[in-house]
Amino acid sequence: MKQPAIFSVILNTNRRQDTLECLQSLAENSYANQHIIVLDNSSTDGSVEAIQAAFPDVQLLQLADNRGYAGNNNVGIAAAVDQGADWVLVLNEDTVLAPDCLEKLAAAGESSPNVGIVGPLVYHHDHPTIIQSAGGVLGPRWESIHLAQDEADRGQFCEDHPVEWISGCAIMVRREAIEEAGMIDERYFYYWEETEWCIRIGRAGWQILHVPRAHLWHKGVTLDHQPKPSVTYYATRNRLLTLAKHQAPAAVRLQVWGRFMRTLISWSIRPKWRDKKAHRYALRQGMIDFLAGRWGQRSAPLL
Repeated sequence: MKQPAIFSVILNTNRRQDTLECLQSLAENSYANQHIIVLDNSSTDGSVEAIQAAFPDVQLLQLADNRGYAGNNNVGIAAAVDQGADWVLVLNEDTVLAPDCLEKLAAAGESSPNVGIVGPLVYHHDHPTIIQSAGGVLGPRWESIHLAQDEADRGQFCEDHPVEWISGCAIMVRREAIEEAGMIDERYFYYWEETEWCIRIGRAGWQILHVPRAHLWHKGVTLDHQPKPSVTYYATRNRLLTLAKHQAPAAVRLQVWGRFMRTLISWSIRPKWRDKKAHRYALRQGMIDFLAGRWGQRSAPLL
């Protein structure tokens, strides 16, 4: 039986060494019917030349403008679908895959025609036995919660299990699910876009599976990770967009708005949060831009 074609889509912006390491791990994978598309976002660090020299079979597409994680990856997703992909793996450039990762993902995906999304067990790259994500669920106030985040791997996940969303650092989607539910919503730019994509595909009737036997290491988030104000901005605006887009219950929306307002007041009046000035501004602007319907990349800089 012919192996399904997996197209990996990798977005690179001046991350030459990380992207080369990611590509090398793909080259060392045991899965034969794989293809790679690298999207380069106007890199100036020699990424294009280095990738072409080291991996001449990799398809490299130059992006004309920066449309964020959502819009940039859509360029690669569309190209993969046009070229006959059975599965599209949207992959961060700062990830390293185990040699059998693609094989395990493909086996889980092909286990049922109802499976629309699969994702690996993600570990912290700097702590290779500590879990970063074992798939995700939505909390009671629609929080995006990573299962087993920052837990040591004690074998607590042995079997494939359904989840509500998969970490965007490595999310593999069936072609038919993309064709039915659409690509990533470009209004998000980045943050919450993979969660919303999974919600939309799940609501279209597709199953989302976390595959703990497929292993991957991600550099982008560390145990002492301190999000930037830009994360506060996009997380605020885009979470509100998700609640509205998917018609979350009114009680949930009121609770989320209430929590945002309490946080904003606390960051404004309590002396212990004086260092939260930039995050306070980002939170406020995220709420304002949601109400104003301002999407995509924020045009004005954040403090």
